[in-house]
Amino acid sequence: MAEEASTMSPGSAEVAHNLAEADHMEGLVQHSSGGEHAEMAALGMTPAAWVSLAMLAFILILVWKKVPSLIGKALDGRIAEIKKQLEEASKLRAEAEALKAEYQKKLAAVASEAETLRAHAAEEAAALIEDAKVDAAALVKRREKMAKEKIEAAERAALTEIRARTVAAAATAAANLIAENHDAAADKALVDSTIKAL
Repeated sequence: MAEEASTMSPGSAEVAHNLAEADHMEGLVQHSSGGEHAEMAALGMTPAAWVSLAMLAFILILVWKKVPSLIGKALDGRIAEIKKQLEEASKLRAEAEALKAEYQKKLAAVASEAETLRAHAAEEAAALIEDAKVDAAALVKRREKMAKEKIEAAERAALTEIRARTVAAAATAAANLIAENHDAAADKALVDSTIKAL
């Protein structure tokens, strides 16, 4: 049994040791109780010994078929796969952080450009407003000048018309007065005085 324990893996040896202790303890319990009830034995072994022997045989078969190494290889393969996935996740995280940094730079550049465009638009709007004010003032002055010129022209036209009507009225009134107050003898005297003055 000691030789079998030396060829077993550490886990198998521990199980075999525990089974042996269990057998020993069972023997002590039977011995302390005074052996009041007899246990069945086959080939000189108790049922617990048979169970221990079957368990030991099962463990030895597992070790002989290299099941622990297969389980270890499967676990190692799974560990390698998990490590690979973790490395890929780390790479993806690094790429994501790089993309995040790149987009943050782009966002900052776009925000800066938008601020520059906004400031430029505000300057252009202020310049347009100032130009509009200047143009409006010039337009108002031109309109005032045109209105004054029209008023002056209207005044001149009105004065000219009034003068013409006044002259016409005066001529008509003078003609009426002359026609009423002058007769042929007065006309002859007027003509003669005019000729003498020449």
